[in-house]
Amino acid sequence: MGQLFECVLFTASLAKYADPVADLLDRWGVFRARLFRESCVFHRGNYVKDLSRLGRELSKVIIVDNSPASYIFHPENAVPVQSWFDDMTDTELLDLIPFFEGLSQEDDVYSMLHRLCMKPAANHVLPTALWSADCRAFRRELHSLTPAPWVSRCPSF
Repeated sequence: MGQLFECVLFTASLAKYADPVADLLDRWGVFRARLFRESCVFHRGNYVKDLSRLGRELSKVIIVDNSPASYIFHPENAVPVQSWFDDMTDTELLDLIPFFEGLSQEDDVYSMLHRLCMKPAANHVLPTALWSADCRAFRRELHSLTPAPWVSRCPSF
């Protein structure tokens, strides 16, 4: 993915814990930067990853995360994934590679993420587990978690 994207590790963990794990995971140096808890915004009891702090055009930024609370400021940029708990047969991130390859050809991440949200799970390249809970319900749940300024910017489902 490092050839297609500027990859940044953004975690709500403390650097002293996350850095050693990141060193093990990123043997090839794919991550161009690492952002830790101190780069998050503490909002309503959660550490939120504010993508606007990246200094990048948000229409070209995605966040891959297992916690909707961590991207409540930018849910329209989210590719939600399931939590990983020591399942060595898990292939969710590998299954996303074709999606990311297609996304790298897009000028605007919002249009592709919105199209995927509107299609039935069987018609798109994302793993079924990702959207099987119904994307619209997922977006509605995000509306209930998010602050009022975001609600006014997001299409309601």
